[in-house]
Amino acid sequence: MKKIFVDTEFTDFLDLHLISLGLVSDASEEFYAEVPFPDASCSAFVREAVIPLLGRITDAAMSKDSLCEQLLAWLSAVRPENTDIEICYDYQTDWDLFIDAIDYQVPAWCHPHLIASNIDEVLKYEFYKKYDLPQHHALYDARANLAAFKESDNDRL
Repeated sequence: MKKIFVDTEFTDFLDLHLISLGLVSDASEEFYAEVPFPDASCSAFVREAVIPLLGRITDAAMSKDSLCEQLLAWLSAVRPENTDIEICYDYQTDWDLFIDAIDYQVPAWCHPHLIASNIDEVLKYEFYKKYDLPQHHALYDARANLAAFKESDNDRL
């Protein structure tokens, strides 16, 4: 089953709004979007660590309506014919914001897969260091999760 790793950045845990969403497949296909968000909802951490990283990817800014359309189109385009895909996330809020981004229109062939216990934190750290990338950028974090993912015996069943 094809795996697609998702990561999101958002305003705050209490006043949650999507800021950016990154996906990368196990075949290295990528999708990244930044959407409008209420600045007043951002935590101090988000202002310091996330917002300065926005704007690094050309043509990523889009409306939430456009995000829904483009994300569903991208998922269909990268899906191998008549094959299911796993949406791999390491944090529940990533899945929640992903399904919200597609207006809860999760295709029947998309299956959630919580991978938090499958992430090798040393490999993840080495990925950021090797490519000189900052953490807390949705696309970079999705790439790091792919690089650090280790399948368990239960995942192979």
